[in-house]
Amino acid sequence: MVHELWDDSEDEGRWTFCLAGPMGNGARSLLGANARLIWTVDAASHAEAMTRYHEHMGWGEYTTDFPEIDGERYADRGWS
Repeated sequence: MVHELWDDSEDEGRWTFCLAGPMGNGARSLLGANARLIWTVDAASHAEAMTRYHEHMGWGEYTTDFPEIDGERYADRGWS
């Protein structure tokens, strides 16, 4: 599934990372009028998306307290 990274500030630093399409509508509804889409990535699970997001941002390794849940493939949840 495609994920989007939004910059929602006049100065860089206020980020929103969410699903693209209808499943991200709730998150995007909170963005300000000047928010800019700055990056997209396709990932098969939440863990993959967050790993790639952390790499993109230069934050180092992504870790989770819930690897079984976060590593579950979106397709196995019936998401497309």
